[in-house]
Amino acid sequence: MNLVPSLSPEEEELKRKQAELEALESELIQKELELRTFEGELHSFEREYAQIIGSRYTELEQIQAQINEYMAYLESSRNFKPSDSLKKLYREVAKRIHPDLVTDEEEKARRQDLMIMANEAYEQGNEDKLREILANWEISPESVKGEGIAIELIKIIRKIAQCRSRIGAIVSEIEALTQTDLYELKSQVDRAKENGKDLLAEMALHLDEEIAKAQESLKELKEKLGV
Repeated sequence: MNLVPSLSPEEEELKRKQAELEALESELIQKELELRTFEGELHSFEREYAQIIGSRYTELEQIQAQINEYMAYLESSRNFKPSDSLKKLYREVAKRIHPDLVTDEEEKARRQDLMIMANEAYEQGNEDKLREILANWEISPESVKGEGIAIELIKIIRKIAQCRSRIGAIVSEIEALTQTDLYELKSQVDRAKENGKDLLAEMALHLDEEIAKAQESLKELKEKLGV
């Protein structure tokens, strides 16, 4: 007669949490897929809109924004004088997450990404960002050391919390995207397409007419002035 060994209460709880985590991870993957698909559709429409309506204006704005950002960065670099509290906070973050503190290559790579974020926050004098990095690390499963069922249970509980948090963030991101002008314009274009109309083509035609009128007015003005 084969006897099935009974599980301890801790093992039973670990088994339940593992099943809960599995279900949440599947839900998270689906939500990530929905978000990336939604973002992909919006980005595709944005590229189409920019190409038809205003690619040159968009490109100029992007270049100018990059110039402004670069100049602001240079200015902040010249005036960089870290406070004692900023230095203390940075040292605390580095002590916890520095990649040289581990040998596992996957964990080392994850820590390197976190250190890049910490270095950027330090250079920008952003104490709030450093605190956020530290706080997220403190509640992460990777910060729990040791072995055994109790430790595994703590890690899984933290992973469950991370999944729930990310799922909530994705729902908020999708909701925020539906409130943007880009989404509203895409919805109008899609509705028009269902009725057999090409709204972007109509907008482009209207813009061409406005440009032609402006060019004609400029031509007449130049003729009057003899330019």
